[in-house]
Amino acid sequence: MKANKPIDGVLILDKPAKVTSNGALQQVKRLYRAQKAGHSGSLDPLATGVLPVCFGQATKFARFLLDADKTYIVTAELGVVTASGDADGEIIKKVPVPVLTQDRLEAVLAGFLGIIEQVPSMYSALKHQGQPLYKLARQGIVVERKPRKVNVYEIDLLRWQSPTFTLQVRVSKGTYVRTLVEDIGSALGTGAYVKGLRRVQAGPYALHQSVTVSTLTAVSEQQGLDGLMGYLLPVDSTVSDWPEVVLAQSASRSLSQGQSIKLSLPVKEGWVRVVEADSRFLGVGEVLGNGHLVPRRLVSQAQTETEPVEVL
Repeated sequence: MKANKPIDGVLILDKPAKVTSNGALQQVKRLYRAQKAGHSGSLDPLATGVLPVCFGQATKFARFLLDADKTYIVTAELGVVTASGDADGEIIKKVPVPVLTQDRLEAVLAGFLGIIEQVPSMYSALKHQGQPLYKLARQGIVVERKPRKVNVYEIDLLRWQSPTFTLQVRVSKGTYVRTLVEDIGSALGTGAYVKGLRRVQAGPYALHQSVTVSTLTAVSEQQGLDGLMGYLLPVDSTVSDWPEVVLAQSASRSLSQGQSIKLSLPVKEGWVRVVEADSRFLGVGEVLGNGHLVPRRLVSQAQTETEPVEVL
């Protein structure tokens, strides 16, 4: 048995249905024989789609992906309420579906645009006194959950054939799509639950960049680890949509030693990705009001380079 190897990079996995995010992570970690790996942004077992898996040094930047916006395509059915808000839960109520026009449905959907409040589902991964809520829910325990503000940036009706509708939604971190569907059902005077959910975008990553476990398994059998490495995106892809600051070698050396840098050119305050003049990714920092760049999270000097690839 070969020892696990230090691998750096990001794999955009197309998570299959009926598999937990951690289960999918462990599958690809074994294929890559990676020492360190983690996913950013859990998907329910029912859900499929974009699941970024970070290897090695990319795990240092995984938390920024947790904060990123997400886009989903969700298919829901009116007239049915389940315990979990999705097809995996027990049906607890059936409600007659009134006659609804597309105009009426779209008018209700428009009311969920922008900043709204959500009460997290008892079947979420949020913790109460150290226990995930979904574990408590499975024991029949219900605890109070405080409403949270989330942002629904886009909500588009793709298909409508009563009692089923399909939406594409782009939302902020912390948004529960099944809760959104349940709330839409309530606003329409009937229940609703999620029949299918697919994440098509997470931060800078889109579905067209993803690869399935079955493809990775086949590549592993035919080409080994060398073939698998071609599917990794570079570590800095985690923050590829951030503003960039380029440093000379002397300045980058000081930053790597934990020192703040006085920038010679004005840069807007906030978090930035930092690269050396030769395009080598150094990490992320924060530009303060006084024009200084402060290191916040840096890669080690032994970072492994990987080339970006587009998986069709």
